[in-house]
Amino acid sequence: MSEQQSTRDSFQSRLGFILVSAGCAIGIGNVWKFPYLCGQYGGAAFILLYLLFLLILGIPVLLCEFALGRSSRQSVARCFDRLAPAGSRWPRLKYIGIAGVTLLMLYYTTVTGWMLNYCWLHLKGTFAGQSPAFIQSTFQAMLAQPLSMGFWTFLSCFLGFVVCYMGLEKGIERITKVMMSALLLLMIILAVHSLFLPGAEKGIEFYLVPNFAALEKLGWGNVIYAAMSQAFFTLSAGNGAMMIFASYMDKKRSLPGEALTITALDTFVALMSGFIIIPACFAYGIQPDAGPSLIFLTIPNLFTLMPGGRIWGSLFFVFLSFAALSTVIAVMESIIACFRELLGWDRPKAAWFVFALIALGSIPCVLGFNLWSGFQPLGPGTGVLDLEDFIVSNNLLPLGGLTFVLFCTRKNGWGWNNFLDEVNQGAGRNLADWWKQYYTWGLPLVILGIYLKGYDDLFAKQGPAVLAQWMLIALAFLGWIGYCVKGCGTKKE
Repeated sequence: MSEQQSTRDSFQSRLGFILVSAGCAIGIGNVWKFPYLCGQYGGAAFILLYLLFLLILGIPVLLCEFALGRSSRQSVARCFDRLAPAGSRWPRLKYIGIAGVTLLMLYYTTVTGWMLNYCWLHLKGTFAGQSPAFIQSTFQAMLAQPLSMGFWTFLSCFLGFVVCYMGLEKGIERITKVMMSALLLLMIILAVHSLFLPGAEKGIEFYLVPNFAALEKLGWGNVIYAAMSQAFFTLSAGNGAMMIFASYMDKKRSLPGEALTITALDTFVALMSGFIIIPACFAYGIQPDAGPSLIFLTIPNLFTLMPGGRIWGSLFFVFLSFAALSTVIAVMESIIACFRELLGWDRPKAAWFVFALIALGSIPCVLGFNLWSGFQPLGPGTGVLDLEDFIVSNNLLPLGGLTFVLFCTRKNGWGWNNFLDEVNQGAGRNLADWWKQYYTWGLPLVILGIYLKGYDDLFAKQGPAVLAQWMLIALAFLGWIGYCVKGCGTKKE
């Protein structure tokens, strides 16, 4: 065993691994995107499809990432170097994961800053008794002030840095346990309050009783793709952020059971977020399908109508802040680990460097809403955040997931047998060998379909010329991956 492996950080407990990994998976997508997708796509019917795709898409990709991390004892920066056959081109694919986690933080910290800012506004009582026009103008004013938004973005970077600087056991594991426990408690309190609001029963029915007739009107293809995409992206698998925590875990438990536990926690948070938001929206006659504006425009309006709205609004945004910060901490740790492994730095040096990199790199996203608002890279109404999110969510995340799956199944990669042995090592549930054909052929095709459909949805309205330009970029990405995957390497024994 190398010196780096023998001195590598490790979790103190299984609970620590589960909560930290769940904290990475649980983020804004659970508590922001999931409820409004339910509102748009028929409530319970969408949830059933989402749960199905979690089992056949989300968990399989997560298992690949966990297996690579635990077997290599490395981050995404070095896992291919450790496990790939000699002479192959697989190690070149590490840059997809490194770029994915780094670029994600350049805009995720800004949105986390919004959550912290709104938490402070609710605590101050800024929205108490105010009109919808005031709430909308407050949100627009926040976006228009680069110094104020920059402060909250910097604060989210700094909080993540402090926790990661303290180390895995004393910082990340200990503090994430507290945050996740508080998050779950706040969620239960908010959900119970929402369920007992007068008129909430209509929202509960919408949320729990499938309405397949509504799905036919929306189009089954649109609903299936929305559920499939949410199931894929919700677990944060594909960019190596989850891999680092698997590299810190022991081999006492098999990976399918751990992946199912983390997925269950992630799903519980998403479902409970819907119980918080949707019944309350129905109780006060507010549409739950408001899209991304649901959190910052619709929900504050809801709390102005609610008795004790200042308190409930504050608790709600504390809950959102914890969910967002848990992801900031987890992803920042992944980036720190990459630089430690690539450059041989110790944790303090890598933490300071990553903090500076993320704090400075977040500035374009902040300025994209004000001083640089004229820059509209993806068409009218878009900005820097949209471009960065498109690069990560529509490109690096699915492509990263695709490379992990291919590496775990191809004979010139790590190979199915090595993958299966690692996944099933330890006590608990096992992955059956009959999954091999699905992992080898079905799963890559599904991920590829998500990747190409994301391009089509985003650019179809921009005209065929714009779509063609960006599709050339998509094909270039795929061509480069194919070149690396086809690299001539000898199989490791």
